[in-house]
Amino acid sequence: MAKALALPAPADSAPTREGSLSWLLTLGLLTLLSAAIGGGFGLVMVSGIEKRVEEKYKAQPEKAEVASPYAGNIGIKKLAPVVTNLAASTEDWVRVEASIVYKMGADQSPDVMTGEIRQDILAYIRTLSLAQIQGPSGLLHLREDLNERVKLRSKGVIQELVLETLIVQ
Repeated sequence: MAKALALPAPADSAPTREGSLSWLLTLGLLTLLSAAIGGGFGLVMVSGIEKRVEEKYKAQPEKAEVASPYAGNIGIKKLAPVVTNLAASTEDWVRVEASIVYKMGADQSPDVMTGEIRQDILAYIRTLSLAQIQGPSGLLHLREDLNERVKLRSKGVIQELVLETLIVQ
């Protein structure tokens, strides 16, 4: 009876060690296998994406060069300076120097157009307050408004009014 209750011999501990070693080996092989499969899948995906991107770029039409709006038979004429006070103020004065870019060979004379445009600029600036022309956005709005007036006045002959200087005192 004492022999039946005896603990197993130390020789039984060797299979436990072999079992853990085989378990670690299996785990290592599965890790390597999963890394190889993941890497292969990644390469397949990347090559597929590259092919689609290349096809998309080949399908796009080539962009044509944008022609300059100043090409052709154009001229530039400097306007005489415009000096006036602002609306509702006798202390705030503005001096504007500008030039016009126009199509040469038009029906209207550039000298006549510059006189009319100078009067338009004078009339328009007299309606503005100092707050309306302050800062970069104010200057941008002034430029856009003057360009619109000039194009309407000249019936499309003048392409642009170029503000050279704007002095507020």
